Amino acid sequence: MKESTKKILNWGSSIVLLIIIVIYFINQDVDWAKIWIYMKSADPLWVVLSVPVILLSHWIRAERWKTMMKPVQKVSSTWVLFKSVMVGYAVNCVLPRGGEFVRPLVYARREKVSYSSTFGTIVVERFIDVISLLILFGIAFLMFQDLITQVISEVVQDDVNPTSIGIIAAMFFFVFLISFYPPVFEFFLRVLIKPISVNIYEKLKGAFDRFKHGFAIIKTPSAYIRIVIETGLIWILYIMPMYLMFFAFDYMTALNLGFSDAFLLLIVVGFVVTIAPLPGQFGVYHAFVAGILVAIHPELTKEQALAYATLTHAINFAVQLIVGGIFFFNENLKKIPLDEKDIQKESAVKP
Repeated sequence: MKESTKKILNWGSSIVLLIIIVIYFINQDVDWAKIWIYMKSADPLWVVLSVPVILLSHWIRAERWKTMMKPVQKVSSTWVLFKSVMVGYAVNCVLPRGGEFVRPLVYARREKVSYSSTFGTIVVERFIDVISLLILFGIAFLMFQDLITQVISEVVQDDVNPTSIGIIAAMFFFVFLISFYPPVFEFFLRVLIKPISVNIYEKLKGAFDRFKHGFAIIKTPSAYIRIVIETGLIWILYIMPMYLMFFAFDYMTALNLGFSDAFLLLIVVGFVVTIAPLPGQFGVYHAFVAGILVAIHPELTKEQALAYATLTHAINFAVQLIVGGIFFFNENLKKIPLDEKDIQKESAVKP
């Protein structure tokens, strides 16, 4: 299948899913004026307090990326990694998964290093994120099995994107293959590509060698504990804004919602977004957060639940888009060192 065809299918499936969710909301017979009234009644103090927590979660992600980069190359600044992370999130707000390609591109440009190796660390990072999400979703499912089953059946029905599930499964297989037995991929290059063009083979093999280098952290057990701790901190800091926003609404505070409720909201939404990505998580986030809140507390109206979901999503979206957007426009992404000749040339003139 051509790359352009794959992109069209991925975008098409995302748009279809977004339309389905919009139709779902329209058919819920909600009063949009009431939602706006509830949002305006939110205590701005708790909204403001959520912002530094969101930024801190992204800083810890940059720190974890730094840990993963150490076996690959020397990292001079966590700040550069943080800017790259934020640019990636800003791109994800408008282009699902696009940030995963732009983030290493920003860092490679800034540090004059191999894009292929840097992108390899992103693949491993996503692998770790999926594993940790599956573990946390398993815990949440054991704790709230009936509730999760009810919400997923009501909101998703048969609309989960099978393409995304296939991509996740392929990513698991690819990471294991490259990390623990790279000769398989090298064999296919040698058998399929080399007889056709030695030049193309050499270029692909060189790119693959640098890409494979980005997987070095998997073979560095001494860093595992640090990565586990940093991954745990990331998830805790992701949960915290959802928990803090409970206190922004009087009717939510009265329900005595706790950290476990925020944990459930984040994990279910995170799991669904992983298999059904949309620009900025629009629709999916609102549908599941509101659905879970109403399922937990039937006394909540749909308008109250959607007001919480909308404002919580808006804060996260604004932080990512504004901060990441500022960094994006400050970067020059026109020339990226994709091979060793470019890296050596640029390194030679780097002050």
